[in-house]
Amino acid sequence: MNQFNVAIPSAYAVSIARSDRWQAYQHLQNLGIACHCAADGTLWVAVPDVVTAVLLRSVVQQLTCSRQELADWLHRCWQAKMNQGDQCK
Repeated sequence: MNQFNVAIPSAYAVSIARSDRWQAYQHLQNLGIACHCAADGTLWVAVPDVVTAVLLRSVVQQLTCSRQELADWLHRCWQAKMNQGDQCK
């Protein structure tokens, strides 16, 4: 039975460790993203737009990547931003 009361344009099953599932669910709920855990333990997330997809990626990334991987990703983002700024001048 679908636990959502509204039509969902796109829903995705998120593949995440069972031990991280509840924390992911809580983060997504706090962000206002519709999601639920099915009886089989699958985390289903409604992804109606690009912003929601980016937020979902961020939540999963925070729970599945090491601290070093997150720091490297942040550094690459800063470098990309600085490089874009140089092109605008």
